[in-house]
Amino acid sequence: MKRALCLTSVLLTTGAVQAASSAPGKASKQLDGGSPMQTVLLLTILTLLPAIFMSITPFLRITVVLHFLRQALGTQTTPSNQVLVGLALFLTIPLVQPTVSEVYTRAWQPLEQGDMDWKQAWTEGSKPVQRFLSRSVREKDVRLFLEVTHTPPPAKPSDLSLSVLVPAYVISELRTGFQIGAVLFLPFLIIDLIVASVTLSVGMVQLPPVMISAPFKVLLFVLVDGWNLVIGSLIRSFVTP
Repeated sequence: MKRALCLTSVLLTTGAVQAASSAPGKASKQLDGGSPMQTVLLLTILTLLPAIFMSITPFLRITVVLHFLRQALGTQTTPSNQVLVGLALFLTIPLVQPTVSEVYTRAWQPLEQGDMDWKQAWTEGSKPVQRFLSRSVREKDVRLFLEVTHTPPPAKPSDLSLSVLVPAYVISELRTGFQIGAVLFLPFLIIDLIVASVTLSVGMVQLPPVMISAPFKVLLFVLVDGWNLVIGSLIRSFVTP
């Protein structure tokens, strides 16, 4: 699994992989650290791996939604950032595992065995990543980055390059996360408005309405089993075609 994640990061760092091509029979030998330049490239990729994981996986949407949920509840730092990041991480792993396993089977394993070189591994490993990204990307965002990169429109979606798909995916996920967050805010906003109206009508101007509405919002969230509803809806938004 760890090796497959490393290869996925390689596939998304376009220039580094293509510069390290070698003969098929020597691929596994060079992976063992024979070239100092390849060692530097792999170390660089490992430093980029956290940013890649956070940006081009469901981790991005999940963290945005969980952040909005905490703000809507008005619980300040509860749950803590570490808890939210950990929850997002363990929700992301099963969602990306099929894609990572396919990348490992189609690209990394043959590369280790010397059956293909870096260029062939790049081509084979890019296909499942492209399919994964294209499921959540919006056509409007794809057109934007096609114009920015001056790339002609492909004949079919599977021909889109990662240089177009990756930024389009990030923009699409941010938009989706903000949409879900706005919907989550609505019921808690209604509670805030009701509490604020009641406190002002009885002259309780010294007591912030947020302090009164917070327990009601938490109670409502617990009564409707909010964690199950939110997490279940998030997971289904990725697995539903």
